[in-house]
Amino acid sequence: MNKEQKKKIDNFIANKKVLVAGLGILGGGVATCRWLLHHKAKLTITDLKTRKELKNSLKKLKSSRQKIRLVLGKHRKEDFQNNDVIIANPAMKFNNPYLQEARKKNRIVENEITIFFRFNTNPVIGITGTRGKTTTTNWIAYLLKGKFSQTIKGGNTPDSPVLSFLDKLKPKQPVVLELSCFQLELLQHYSPHIAVITNLYRDHLNRYKTMKNYARTKANIFLFQNKDDYLILNKDNNWTNFFLSLHPQSQVYFTSHYPLPLAKNGLYQKQNKLYFQNNRKQELIGDIKQFRHQWGEHNLNNLMRAILAAKLFGLTTRQIKKQITTLPPIPFRQQLVIKQKNLQIINDSASTSPEAVVAALRRFSQVKNSNLILITGGTDKNLDFHFLAQEIKKIIAPNNLILLNGSATKKLILRLKKFSYPLIQQPRESLKNCWKDALQKTKPGKENIIIFSPGGSSFEKFKNEFDRGEQFNKLVKDQKILI
Repeated sequence: MNKEQKKKIDNFIANKKVLVAGLGILGGGVATCRWLLHHKAKLTITDLKTRKELKNSLKKLKSSRQKIRLVLGKHRKEDFQNNDVIIANPAMKFNNPYLQEARKKNRIVENEITIFFRFNTNPVIGITGTRGKTTTTNWIAYLLKGKFSQTIKGGNTPDSPVLSFLDKLKPKQPVVLELSCFQLELLQHYSPHIAVITNLYRDHLNRYKTMKNYARTKANIFLFQNKDDYLILNKDNNWTNFFLSLHPQSQVYFTSHYPLPLAKNGLYQKQNKLYFQNNRKQELIGDIKQFRHQWGEHNLNNLMRAILAAKLFGLTTRQIKKQITTLPPIPFRQQLVIKQKNLQIINDSASTSPEAVVAALRRFSQVKNSNLILITGGTDKNLDFHFLAQEIKKIIAPNNLILLNGSATKKLILRLKKFSYPLIQQPRESLKNCWKDALQKTKPGKENIIIFSPGGSSFEKFKNEFDRGEQFNKLVKDQKILI
């Protein structure tokens, strides 16, 4: 951090009364509090959770406890009215009544992402969308590290909240951020240098009510770009025309599974080859047949976005191709947990939408002589399970469907019944029982593939999808498997 940045932060935070609304249990709230205390804020924390529920987060702030005022198990109107700056947990909606009270009193309302962009001076690549955010983010950062070894990634992830590294950034150090719609709600005046929208599908409608509201929130990632910035859109997605209707001021590039019109810039595939098109000229990137076979069609989409972002950031095709050969798998995203002679176990815990389950089913149904066993079910976000039910009927034998109970599971069951799909067993209440059932359905002489792909959120039974994924991996690790 340079002196000018520090001065701006001190002018904004030092000796001001700051309210962190939602400490949370995932780590972002703790990082925010530490950053505020470091910059001499007069800090109050309020959270609807109790002291007991926040035990682990509060323990991490123990050394600074005497500097913090706590209001737990409730929110109070006066706290939102009387503090100078309110930093809201992304779980709080933009129109939350308490945040509205703060705005009435002309208080500054921010979240960790808006704070980061307010003071950051480093080049940022930001990624949002319904599916593929995390893999695209990780792969962009990995490609960039081939040229910029100090590239840092963070954002919508428990292990790297943005305020944990803002002060440590070196000049021109690239930052790659995964940005959820919740984090983007409050973003104004700032946008990443390169903005990526992976796609848009029905999601989070329990919060946004309509797809248009959801799309407008995602659009905040590019609304404040200028002509020197870049926006990457998925030309094959139905919502791309909506984003274009908002008249981006940046240079727009596309990814597509079909050749792009000459007037469009971007990356496309044709006959198992990738091409980069820019100013009506094409450059061959390489053959993708082996990649598609190894990683699946959905990861080809993620790769295309990562390559295009890396190209726009200044990497050569040679530098990119060198990195592609060693791309890392991403935990809980069709993660291969075990592979042995007649068994593969796939942890797809980060699949929080029906479309993600469909992608997994389509990928692994291509395996010859396979016996596919699906564990699915979770918490609903006002999603539609029609197409997932269709895919399950087409691919999964009724005896091989194992349901983990939840509000999303109940909706899926209703859809399956409409397709006359027989439900052999009732939903299980624990992941452990689902796992035991799955093992009993393996068959000798078959290529058994157990896929854990919930297709919904996790909050009825787990802290989040990462906790859910870790619990599944532990169950697998603790079981001695012989087939």
